[in-house]
Amino acid sequence: MTDRIEVFEQMLAADPENTMVMFGLAKEYEKQGRYVDVIRVLEKYLSKANDEGNAYGVLANAYVQNGDREKAIETYKKGIDVSIAHGHPSMANEYRMTLEMDLSEPPA
Repeated sequence: MTDRIEVFEQMLAADPENTMVMFGLAKEYEKQGRYVDVIRVLEKYLSKANDEGNAYGVLANAYVQNGDREKAIETYKKGIDVSIAHGHPSMANEYRMTLEMDLSEPPA
């Protein structure tokens, strides 16, 4: 698995603006549970790419895994808006369900 990460890192070093490589690298980091790296790469990716929603879900999950609930909620909400804007209502619904089921405030 590290071999794939090394390949993506080398590709990104050769072409630092390549958003497809950024996303691929983030997914490889995710497979290894390297959530700080996922966050770092996807934040850069989202500043450069016109993502249709998928990266927001991956990033939000990385925030959850890293213990940053508020950033996760904010990112899922942005992912809902972006996925709807790009015609992906099922993705938006998945993010809404995650917010309601996993990240909602517990009853007082």
